Amino acid sequence: MLRSIEQIVIHCSASLNGRSLGGGGQSAAEVMDAWHSRRGFMRRAAACRAFNPRLPALGYHWVIDCGGVLESGRSIDEPGAHVAGHNAHSIGICLVGTDAFTASQWAALASQIRYLQRRFPTAHIVGHRDLSPDLNGDGNISPNEYRKTCPGFSVAAWLAGGMQPLPRHLIGGVNAAL
Repeated sequence: MLRSIEQIVIHCSASLNGRSLGGGGQSAAEVMDAWHSRRGFMRRAAACRAFNPRLPALGYHWVIDCGGVLESGRSIDEPGAHVAGHNAHSIGICLVGTDAFTASQWAALASQIRYLQRRFPTAHIVGHRDLSPDLNGDGNISPNEYRKTCPGFSVAAWLAGGMQPLPRHLIGGVNAAL
């Protein structure tokens, strides 16, 4: 039975912009899996046997490397390990980089979000930082309240712009830095 999905959460890997994590015989998801393993993340044995057994620790449901390759991590039916307090009813997607992404990554993200919106039409699409606590109680999560800056861009602005790459966060775009 499918879990109830209330949020689709966009993350970044906090790695170098424009530098693929995949290579040397490993995919980006496998590299992140090793990172998550070192942090003590571990998938349930039965879930791991049933889906992507080569990724015993990865907390995300998908990873998008710099070339736009979308790699599956956890099954949608399996809770993630990507936002404390929100994992039971969310899906996590991680872009490789910190705050500037390739056109291929933006396209893959938009495509995956459209697919997930059709599948879970009531789910809210947010960035990890948007799930920080509202410390001053004004109803808005402002930059001084972010626990993390991930994904390095405003998901709300990206959605409002029709899921087009944000120029300041596009590698090769306005003010994008490698």
